[in-house]
Amino acid sequence: MKRSLLEKLLAWKSQKTRKPLLIDGARQTGKTYLLQELLGREFTRVLRVDFLETPQLADAFAGSLTPEDIISGIELITGQVFFPASDLLILDEIGECPRAVTALKYFAEKTPDWFVAASGSNIGLLNSFPVGKVEQHNLRPLSFREFLWASNEPALIKAYESQANSAVAHNKLFDKLTDYYFTGGMPEAVASWFGNNEKSIVERINAVQKIHADLIAGYQRDFGKYAGKADAQLIEAVFNNIPSQLSSVMDESVKRFRFKGVDERKSRYADFETAINWLHRCRLALKNYPVEGTPKAPLAAYQKDNRVKLFLFDTGLLNHMLNSGYRELKQQTYEYKGYIAENFVQQELAALGIEPSYSWTDARAEIEFIIANETGDLVPIEVKSGKRTRARSLQSYITKCNPHKTIKLTGTQGSGPEEKQHIVMPLYYVEYIQERVI
Repeated sequence: MKRSLLEKLLAWKSQKTRKPLLIDGARQTGKTYLLQELLGREFTRVLRVDFLETPQLADAFAGSLTPEDIISGIELITGQVFFPASDLLILDEIGECPRAVTALKYFAEKTPDWFVAASGSNIGLLNSFPVGKVEQHNLRPLSFREFLWASNEPALIKAYESQANSAVAHNKLFDKLTDYYFTGGMPEAVASWFGNNEKSIVERINAVQKIHADLIAGYQRDFGKYAGKADAQLIEAVFNNIPSQLSSVMDESVKRFRFKGVDERKSRYADFETAINWLHRCRLALKNYPVEGTPKAPLAAYQKDNRVKLFLFDTGLLNHMLNSGYRELKQQTYEYKGYIAENFVQQELAALGIEPSYSWTDARAEIEFIIANETGDLVPIEVKSGKRTRARSLQSYITKCNPHKTIKLTGTQGSGPEEKQHIVMPLYYVEYIQERVI
């Protein structure tokens, strides 16, 4: 399964000297596969140690943290020999061993010519971190582009990567987008969906739903295991409320997360701050901050933590938690539920590194996203889930803020590359939005 992040990892390998890699991301997003199978094939051998699977590996880090001593200990425990000039060392689930996290500093300083990579699903919860001593990347669920790669349909991939604007390309790509809404980007779900092509659609649907159910159950178990000082029940309550609050929105924009009703004992942001930040640091929730008035860059200056929209990190899991069926998602009558499209856009922006994101609100008008280009100009992005493209909120933004250009993301074919000011783009081309906001 091809992942976009691999290009950056190969660039890391080609450097004469390098810091250790640190791959962060939610559980089951494919971090181990990326390092061991995709990056690992570029090396003579891979020595992988998993602190969750084999806790006694922590003994190799109990004494001296010089790289040579650490490797000696790992070799004795695993029975494998590590050759720094040609082998890749993977420290998997490194968050389970705090001294291994500290050791990354010494790998960076003393052996910058070694190939050392680490990964973990609770990196964001670490109390100490070797700042400036690692090259860190976040692996999210498969983006729509990566979903298309997994489909193994060369003509469709070619159409997507050339941003084709024909009716036939639109119909094919939009059909795949609604498949993605159901399947999401979790690697196991995507592999099952495309790997069971010979089976009936009912069997394929059931297989993906089973994977989604297992993933949700796993995350819920993690709340109790890794919550630490946070309230595990409150974390679960917020996690479960994200889909239910999103689904309460019909054809309007997603509203800010409401704290009242999530827990009978609590009703203020201060009560939920720890739980929200826990979910965000574990990459399970995505944040969007509404701003008001006539905003200017940097948008972070308008950020108010107690006014936040929360999205789920994967549309497939979102729809599973809402019990949204595949056939329902494929029907045109479902298009008014714009929160699915909005969650998808939020995911794609996060995959581009735009997270948290920002939106705009003014009286009864709302714009789902605002992006700043390289010169600091702000571009409003209106999201319409179906073919209806009337955008009264966008007109309100134009009147109040006078942007140099606007973008609408819709279920239509779009306006084409010749339109430079009031751009209409198909939803599935969110990945290319940065080149249109210039």
